Formats: sequence, C-alpha cells, structure tokens
Amino acid sequence: MGESGDGRPDAEQLNREQLIGLVRKLERLVDAQRTELERLRQENERLRREGHRQAAPFSRRRRKPDPQRPGRKPGRGRFTQRAAPLADQVTQWVAVAPPGSCPCGGALELVHYEDASTTDLWAAARPAVTVYRVPVCRCRRCGKTVRGRHPDLAGDQFGATAHRVGDRAMAAAHALHYGIGVPQQQVPRILRELCGLVVTPSALSQDAMRRAARDLATEYRALRASVAARGVAHTDDTGWRVAGAPAQLMVFATPEGESVYQIRPQHRNEEVREVLPADYAGTMVTDRGRSYDARAFAAVRQQKCLAHVHRSIDAVLEQKVGAARVLGERLKGALKQGQELWRSHHQGRVSARRFRAAAQRIQAKITDLLRPRRMRDPDNDRLVHELGGHDDRGNLTRFLHDPAVPPTNNLAERELRPAVKARKVSQCSKTWRGARARECHLSITRTTERTQPGSLIEALHRTYRHARRRAARRTARGPSP
Repeated sequence: MGESGDGRPDAEQLNREQLIGLVRKLERLVDAQRTELERLRQENERLRREGHRQAAPFSRRRRKPDPQRPGRKPGRGRFTQRAAPLADQVTQWVAVAPPGSCPCGGALELVHYEDASTTDLWAAARPAVTVYRVPVCRCRRCGKTVRGRHPDLAGDQFGATAHRVGDRAMAAAHALHYGIGVPQQQVPRILRELCGLVVTPSALSQDAMRRAARDLATEYRALRASVAARGVAHTDDTGWRVAGAPAQLMVFATPEGESVYQIRPQHRNEEVREVLPADYAGTMVTDRGRSYDARAFAAVRQQKCLAHVHRSIDAVLEQKVGAARVLGERLKGALKQGQELWRSHHQGRVSARRFRAAAQRIQAKITDLLRPRRMRDPDNDRLVHELGGHDDRGNLTRFLHDPAVPPTNNLAERELRPAVKARKVSQCSKTWRGARARECHLSITRTTERTQPGSLIEALHRTYRHARRRAARRTARGPSP
C-alpha cells in the first residue's frame, strides 16, 4: 500500500473495511470532542456565575471537613438570659396560692416571694379607630365650601377617600416590607393576624409611591445631601430589575449612619456623581469597578477595597508555582500587615506615633513591590500595572495615611444585604414608580435603624407625622408667589 506525500495512506489503495474503520474512528473522535466541548461550556458557565459579584451567595458549594456545632461555645461569648420586666411594663399581677404541705408531710413556713413573668401578645387585638367630625361650612358671600382642618388629617381626605389607614399602621407595614424584608403580599396577613387590621397589598404599594413622591421627598433629598457632606462615603452596587429589564441598585453609606439607595438603568460614573459629585471633598471607599476610575473622579480621594484586591491576588496565586508566586505572596502579606496595624490602632493597642512609623515602613514595602517594571509572568505583570496605578494615586493604602478611612468596603456590602434579600423573594420593581418608592423608603428605613435605637415602627411613625404636618403647613400657606 502506497503513501501520499505527507506520509498518510493513499485513500485510493485502502479497501472498504479500512475506510469504514477510519470513518468510525473519526466519529468517535468527534463525539469525544463534542462531549469535552459541552463539559467545558458547563464549566465556563459555572465559573461565570461564581465570579459574578453577589453580596450574599447561596452557598460555597462544598462542605467544611470539620464544621463546628451551632450555638454558643462553652466558655466563649457572653451568656445572657431574659431580663425581668420593668414595673411600668407589668399589665397584670397574679397571686399564687402557697403550697399546703411538703411532699414529706411536714409543715411549711414562708421564706420569701419570687417573681416569675410571662410576656405574651394580647388575646384580642383591635385596631384603634379615630373618627374626626369635620365641620363643612359654606361662605354666605361667595358660596364657597370651606372645611375644618386638623394636623392628623390630609387636606384631600374627604368624599370617597374619607376613611383611610393611619400613619402608624402604614409605618408598621412599610417597616415589615422595607425594613425586615417581608414580601408585600404577606404583610396584610401579618397585620390582620396580629392587629386585626384589614389592608390590601395594592393599598400598601400606592401609599409607598405616594409618600415617596410627596411626603418623604424632602427627607430623601436631605439624606442624599448629607452623604456628600461626610468625610468618608462607601458605595457599591448590585443587580436589580425594573419592569423585567436589567437595572442597578446602588448604595451610599457613611460611618455616621446614613444609607442612601438609588436605582438606575446603568451603573456609570454619571450615576455615582448624582450623590458623590466630582468635587467630593471626602474619601470614597469602593471596589475595583471601572466606573470609579473614570476621569471625572481623578481629583477624588479613594480607597480600594482590599478584600477585592486579595481575591485578585489569590486568583493569580492559584495558577502559579515557584518564583511566579513571590510577588503575590509578598504583596498580600504586606497588605494584611497594614490591615492588622489599622485594626490594632483602632483597638487602642498601637499609639498614633507608632502607627505612623509602621505605616511608612509598610507603604515603602508595597511601593517597592509595585514599582513599574516588566514582569516575565503576564499575570504578575498585570497585577503590577493595575495595582501599581492605584498605589501611585494613593488609592490602594490610603487607610495607612488616614486612620479614619477603613481598608475594606464592608459597610457598603452589609447595607446591600436588605436589597439582596428582597431580590430573592420578589420580582424586584415592576415599575419605575415602584423603584423610586423602594429607594426612598429603603433609604429612610435603613438610616432610621442605624441612627435611632428603639422601635422602627415608632421612628417611622414620627417621620410620617412630621412630613404630613409639614405638607399641611405648606398647603395652608398656599403657592409661593
């Protein structure tokens, strides 16, 4: 049997059996390649999903080999028990009859009394209904109808809308939905079971949109302005949907307690500058998103989240051996050393003078590791180029020069969790009016929880009353000239 010029058998000299065998061999090869291609496609999809930024992933996909038992560990943590109720909290005293005799038959004498209490819900909850008798008068001169006013009544509360649900009930409903994360469809059932209040999900949705557009608009604008006036502001974003279309939910949080949310179709530097302008005088703590590196923020001081930096370094180290690991290991060690120094300073274990001296040594080490040079390994070269650019602008280790700046963006990621939980149990926002209502109420609710200890419902109720009375005074004054 002859051969062709490239060494392969001449097809014309192969018999029929050899040709069939060659075809079957090629078919098996194609099937194997098709199977491998499908496996690689599935693996690529899995890695894409795992690499997608998510504030609260479902699981780590693998169990720990030695998981700890749940609960407080012996000798660790602070053990607490339910405290006795205060005197003004007691609604009923019950006298317990003394025992007749000891089980052994002996006589008993009183030693002392012990108080035991049970805190429970009221057996028959009834909503508080207040009826306002509003005088309706007619002017004898012009015949115009004039109604009496009350600070707890809306100016348009008459006719078909004369009977409404009060501010405290709506505060409870919105606290359950926006504050605790209960789906809006389930809030009416909870209110009916606990308070006997009948309300529909549609009424809750319309009330939230109305308050966001009118009563709470002033509070929301004030919150947005207060974030821009703080010295440190954290920001992050997560995926959202409005009317089924992709959108982005952003959060802006400050250590002082403000949390501002906004929903936009995109997440660009233009959307960030709606809250933090290009002339922001403080420090912006962010992840490594491209929108924060825009030219508009060139003059804004930043601190890149070191948790994201560590993940980038770990991704490189997983693929390297030998000398190619030296840069990543040394850089990660220096950054962790800086974070430990920052924590020790805030815990009072390191004085300000020692902090400055140690910070200078760590900064010099990091700058030397990220000095401009050509690396043989392309991944290490990319690390030096990207992280070195942040270090040249002071955005990688600003926490070493200003202890008021944290090294991570953990605050913004924590403030995203309420939105992430809502996204998992709902369809996000069905309309842009609903999106505006969510960003307004979520901002006010989270800020209230962070800044005002105590009942969230009562705090929201006070906010609603103040907003209603301010609107009533504005209506009474009439339109401005």
